[in-house]
Amino acid sequence: MEIKYSNSGITILNKELSSLDKLTILFISILDRLQIEYVLVSGYVSILFGRNRNSEDIDIIIKKLDFKKFEQLFLEFTKEFYCINSDNIKELYEEYLCSENSIRFSIEKTFIPNIEVKFPQTSLDILSLKERIRVNINNKFYIFISPLELQVSFKLYLGSEKDIEDAKYLYEIFKEKLDHKLLLDFCRKLKIEGDLYKYLK
Repeated sequence: MEIKYSNSGITILNKELSSLDKLTILFISILDRLQIEYVLVSGYVSILFGRNRNSEDIDIIIKKLDFKKFEQLFLEFTKEFYCINSDNIKELYEEYLCSENSIRFSIEKTFIPNIEVKFPQTSLDILSLKERIRVNINNKFYIFISPLELQVSFKLYLGSEKDIEDAKYLYEIFKEKLDHKLLLDFCRKLKIEGDLYKYLK
């Protein structure tokens, strides 16, 4: 697998797609078809770039939708996926997404892996959507991920062994391309500046 970084985004070449990649691409194709802005965040991002670990879920932030648009999206999702939380569209919209909770989708009630979807809940969520990075996979698929500086810093903030290893993995791959001042700014915002110096050298 080869990774190239440019001003227009990141290109991954010669990547053998895993079942998790294929699941993600299928899900995102529905968002793309309905022209709904999204960004992939959290653990899947490091897996996308080759980190060898399992993940139970894929985290996606989508732009806040009105009920009519969400209803359209849900009906499209459920042609391919099963919603773990509920099949009541109004409940999902009002009591989950609009109440700062996420909803989860899986294939045929398998539950794991599943795709977790939420509206932006924080200023960092909004920034992730606004500053998302396009990733070209094998010159065939395109997906959007959160800014790497935010991805690395937020993983340090989460603080589990798995999250710290994700942060270190991404940092090692992209350290020559990262905006280190921006990375430091995010770490300061999250009050984890000490972890930046402790784990990323």
